Amino acid sequence: MKNTIFDASGNKGQALPIDAALSFKPFMDHVRERAALETTVKGAFFSTILQRFEEAGVYEKDISLEEITQYESLLEHMYACLTPGLTDESELAWGLSFPFQPFIFYGTDILYALLDKRQEGQEVYVTEKTPADYHRERLQLVYTFILKRLYNFEVPVKAGLVHAGTNTATGLLEYYAVNINTDLVEVTAQQALPALDTSALYMHLSEGAGYEMLESMLPLHLFRFRGMAMLTVKDITAQKAVGNIQKVRLSRTPGEEAAGHKSVIHSLKTLVRSNKIEFDLFPFVRVNGDPVYSYSKGGTGVLSSVWGEDNMTLEEFRRQASGYAANPSFFFSPDIFAEKENEYTSFLARFRELGVRSLALMPVFHNHIPVGVLGVHTWGNDTFDEKTVALLEPAIAPIAQLLQVYIDEFNLEIESIVKEKFTSIQPAVQWKFNEAAWHYLQQKKKRLPAKVENIHFRDVYPLYGAIDIRNSTLERNRAVKADLDAQLRVLSEMLGSLQQFHRSSLLEETIFTCKKWQGVLQQEQLTPTEETNLNLFLTEGTIPYLAHLSAQEPATRDAIEGYRSLLNSSNGAIHEHRQALETSMQMINNAINSYFETEKYTLQQSYPCYFEKFRTDGIEYDIYIGQSIAPTRPFDHFHLKNLRLWQLSSMAAIARLTRSLLPDIPVELHTTQLIFAHNHTIDISFRTDEKRFDVEGTYNIRYQMIKKRIDKVHVRDTTERLTQPGTIALIYFNARDVEDYLPYMQYLQESGVLQPGLEELELEDLQGLSGLKALRIGVV
Repeated sequence: MKNTIFDASGNKGQALPIDAALSFKPFMDHVRERAALETTVKGAFFSTILQRFEEAGVYEKDISLEEITQYESLLEHMYACLTPGLTDESELAWGLSFPFQPFIFYGTDILYALLDKRQEGQEVYVTEKTPADYHRERLQLVYTFILKRLYNFEVPVKAGLVHAGTNTATGLLEYYAVNINTDLVEVTAQQALPALDTSALYMHLSEGAGYEMLESMLPLHLFRFRGMAMLTVKDITAQKAVGNIQKVRLSRTPGEEAAGHKSVIHSLKTLVRSNKIEFDLFPFVRVNGDPVYSYSKGGTGVLSSVWGEDNMTLEEFRRQASGYAANPSFFFSPDIFAEKENEYTSFLARFRELGVRSLALMPVFHNHIPVGVLGVHTWGNDTFDEKTVALLEPAIAPIAQLLQVYIDEFNLEIESIVKEKFTSIQPAVQWKFNEAAWHYLQQKKKRLPAKVENIHFRDVYPLYGAIDIRNSTLERNRAVKADLDAQLRVLSEMLGSLQQFHRSSLLEETIFTCKKWQGVLQQEQLTPTEETNLNLFLTEGTIPYLAHLSAQEPATRDAIEGYRSLLNSSNGAIHEHRQALETSMQMINNAINSYFETEKYTLQQSYPCYFEKFRTDGIEYDIYIGQSIAPTRPFDHFHLKNLRLWQLSSMAAIARLTRSLLPDIPVELHTTQLIFAHNHTIDISFRTDEKRFDVEGTYNIRYQMIKKRIDKVHVRDTTERLTQPGTIALIYFNARDVEDYLPYMQYLQESGVLQPGLEELELEDLQGLSGLKALRIGVV
């Protein structure tokens, strides 16, 4: 035991302005009461203790902090009386302190060791608390005590003192719970107590406030404190570390996953009290019941390096993962370099290459099902033993729950991608489908005829845009002709070479037909009928004949096999032009698609809207926005204006984007940008047969018809197409349709996005459509 005055706040705590002194009186009263009630041998023990204190004459005496060290014998008797008799002193962090001040004057050696933050003159434990934190804690403690003793009022929020500090050797947090017992402290009011509105006080204190308010309502100078506080200190680092892992599981926030993973790994390091031990979480995720590559959730990524796509094929990973899941086993080695090579340790080779020294692989189960692996390892010459692994036991259950959360999130992400990419159910309209599904479920539960209700949205504003690859059909025909000509040239040369091994009228006729088709290809355009007949000649007219010839004349086989290999090679000369065109179109469409994929999330931030893309030779999109899409959020015309500005700026961005691809694409292709301005609302409904949204109503269907007919419209009385590369064309009927767009065009011109000047054009009449007009503007 130690009888030394010690400031547990590290000189950070400011003294509270209270009338307080040390006193043995509350303790003596407590012992006297116990002695009178005790019928066992303890009664004699308490009487003996009480006699010692009475002989010392300290009952009515107020004792200062400086004087208390003179009473070590009495303090020792208090320790014997207040603690379990058989408790080992070296395991109990117990002490006595001044009432509501951070001064300890007597206690066990372990208590002083826990609270003393210095060893050999060096800080080994740096507390996180400020003087203001200490003041607030003591204020909470003293008013909780006053309210309970003098007002019989229980504070709704229990004050638990937890001290957190960083161990300077490991850089990790350590946590200590301090329990302060005030049973041996008396408080008296030095004047009449004011009345309190306990209901209002309860609400304030429940919200974590009110103690500062009490300083004015119940100033501390009104009270007199006498006695001693007992305190015990417990290391709760392990509990806190486990609690932090559980907190990550329960309070996961989208976009902050990396911070959560880092917190989990840090908590595991705290649990084993070493910053040199590393961790990896590797969840078992499956697609259609088959294991697929996962990614370590936090940590060093060692498990992903060993079991990832960079180190093994998907088939090998599935074989190993399925085998491990069927028979999960624990592995531990303090030094994997010392392990003997055998069939059970062959997997360690990759870990050795990465520089791992100690390694533990712990299968983790949730509801008796393996959900992943917790990897524990060190680098270089650092090692750990089985005792370190045992320290992780309290964290296994929350780690299992966390891995299950990761698996659930993976499955949800797969489901969300399927919904978003392969169905028409987008986040903006998901609520409507949920509502319909609930209604359907209600009908089934009530045993009523269940019918899926119609999903529709009334009075939404449509926005339509189309990016087309200019002359794609012409370029495709040109590529087809060039590749067919190359194939005929190769075929003709090969057939001619066969004449030295075989001569027949059929061979001569085939060579003649081949040359005839070469002549046809010199025409400017190949008709569909001619293209069909030519393909029939190249397949049914030559392939069976060449197979027959190869079987009959062995000398012809090499030449024929060479031709066949060209046919089967997608990168060969006879596919070169079509492949180049296809690559160019894919590069353009992929760039546009990626742009829209990013932009559609940005659009939702202003106001939820339905956004759907269509793949043609280029890309078209429909956007619907209106109050019925998001009934709980007020819709304003400014939301529509924001989308119309986005239409213009995004089309300009796409024109520049596709232009920037020209140096990299094999075939020079340009895009045109088209917007159709429609200033009236329409109704849309979900077509369950086609699993997509479509317009409904006669008038609304006209809008759909217009979209399908305007893509190749000409300027009136000319042969000029409206849409031109490097420009944005905006088609409309009435001047009011473009009122929102005109100021934005001027804004984008002044911003250097669009070129000066604006063409106002009248368009040709189309089937069932007349009076179309357009604006056309160049992109910088």
